[in-house]
Amino acid sequence: MQGVLSGFAVIAVVIGVGYVIGRRGYLGGQARDVLTKLAFHVASPALLFTVLAEADLSLVFSGRLLVTALSTAAMAGVFVAVGVVRRWGVGRTTIGALCSSYVNSGNLGIPIAVYVLGDASLVAPVLLFQLVMVTPVALTILDLATAGEKQPLWRRLLTPLRNPVALGSLAGVAASGVEIPGPVMDPVTLIGNMAVPAVLLAFGISLRGSSLPLRGGERGAVLLAVALKSVGQPVVAWGLAVGVFGLRGAQLLDVVVTSALPAAQNLFTYASSYRVGETLAREAILVSTLLSVPVLVVVAAVLG
Repeated sequence: MQGVLSGFAVIAVVIGVGYVIGRRGYLGGQARDVLTKLAFHVASPALLFTVLAEADLSLVFSGRLLVTALSTAAMAGVFVAVGVVRRWGVGRTTIGALCSSYVNSGNLGIPIAVYVLGDASLVAPVLLFQLVMVTPVALTILDLATAGEKQPLWRRLLTPLRNPVALGSLAGVAASGVEIPGPVMDPVTLIGNMAVPAVLLAFGISLRGSSLPLRGGERGAVLLAVALKSVGQPVVAWGLAVGVFGLRGAQLLDVVVTSALPAAQNLFTYASSYRVGETLAREAILVSTLLSVPVLVVVAAVLG
């Protein structure tokens, strides 16, 4: 259980520092916006480039990843269906679908993979799948949904190429397997290292003055997203792994643990950048992170 607890402890401390910064006003009234823009436009693209440029992209097509991909699609599909019926809007529904299915495979998934699964590389397929496939699609939808006036077709088709996060991911994929000189890679890596702290600090700052979760107008959407993410996704992943793919032992533990990870903090960055579903993202991330502690402990105890 050391991996679960240590991973959450690191995140909690950095978010707590962000909360103190916001409460004390050390960085001024625009601190959250500045950190969000830094993470979205500069640091996150650099981080995604370095991660994907150095990754083995063949991992994306591993058999176990099919379980994660199908469970991700199932949870996102359920939220989208409810969002359409309830008329929550494209942007808000997209953020909710991400909170229902997009796992924290980076800053939380890696330490848990090391201490619980015994191998950090086991989370790499999920990380690559989300960066290469899920993120560009979701951000393109958000771009189109929040673009304002109707754009010409050619401009809509080029939407992914105008998004910094998608551009960083695509550039990393293109550079995979290429030997990049140190003088080029080192500054990009240094900038990318700011991404996770900036996201967590911005999230902590956003908690200042916020009401307790599950008490506002987003209560229904948050409950749905958290239920799908924290309970639905690991259950569906377990069912697919056992019933369809015949996974057992360590492989079964791998896919269920990664599916039980909470919603990723960078989803709040996306919501803030597009000014849509910010409360939904913040509360869904917070509640799913808290709930995932007992969920992951139970999963590791039963399947480990």
